[in-house]
Amino acid sequence: MKGNIRKAVFPVAGLGTRFLPATKANPKEMLPIVDKPLIQYAAEEAIAAGVEELVFVTNGGKRAIEDHFDKNFELEYELKSRGKHDLLAIVREVVPEGVSCIYVRQPEPLGLGHAVLCAEPVIDGEPFAVILADDLIDAEENCCLAQMTEAYAQHGGSVLGVEEVPPSDTHKYGIVKTSPLEGRVSQVVDIVEKPRPEQAPSTLAVVGRYVLTPRIFRYLRNAERGAGGEIQLTDAIAKLCQEELVLAYRFRGERFDCGDKLGYLRATVAYALKHPDLNRPFRQFLQSLCG
Repeated sequence: MKGNIRKAVFPVAGLGTRFLPATKANPKEMLPIVDKPLIQYAAEEAIAAGVEELVFVTNGGKRAIEDHFDKNFELEYELKSRGKHDLLAIVREVVPEGVSCIYVRQPEPLGLGHAVLCAEPVIDGEPFAVILADDLIDAEENCCLAQMTEAYAQHGGSVLGVEEVPPSDTHKYGIVKTSPLEGRVSQVVDIVEKPRPEQAPSTLAVVGRYVLTPRIFRYLRNAERGAGGEIQLTDAIAKLCQEELVLAYRFRGERFDCGDKLGYLRATVAYALKHPDLNRPFRQFLQSLCG
């Protein structure tokens, strides 16, 4: 199955407990990296890859995400009346023309696989992307998802974004066993959810980017609860790769794990150093701290 990837799923129903108390009333996906929330970076990546429908899988505490991507007529009126046209353009470009937002509730916190399954009625039998906003990927040229959709267009099947991790970190990720194909693309033979280093089939980890065929829903619907009592997307992918082509794609770019406090701080520093207005004074500030 090939074709354009028109839809992207954003599982955003997590509680964000690692960032409490900041996430007590504010979704972790709304935490800013300089001047944009994490979820906007994720949405912009999807849009840059040609996605037209953004599907957010939320819970009752994520209204701020819906508000962020909605029109704010009062704010736009105030900015326009005050002649702040540059800021007005920024607000209006959060969701460009031709892109729609759809919101689906995840009624229970049953894991990533269950969150993806909740989006099935909206996907309507099409291949689709999944983006985890916690994984912020800075790519100089083509964004990560655009790289993956190119691999999908060439080979078909499903595509997993992967990178090498230290052996001591395999217990944090889904780890793939692969056979070489070409260049940055390899074929997934198996995938294991959060294995201990001595049990890991490799050090190649799946990191928050997926292009999936709709066949994945068959396995998610029939999935038994795995690690942590949750429906694991990894378990469904393990079954999928026995039936159809599943690829691992080593993307070009730097990933920041913004679900981790240190990773979040690293991302903030890296993006501040690239910001057109802040890069010079912020660099001077960092240099002053280093004596």
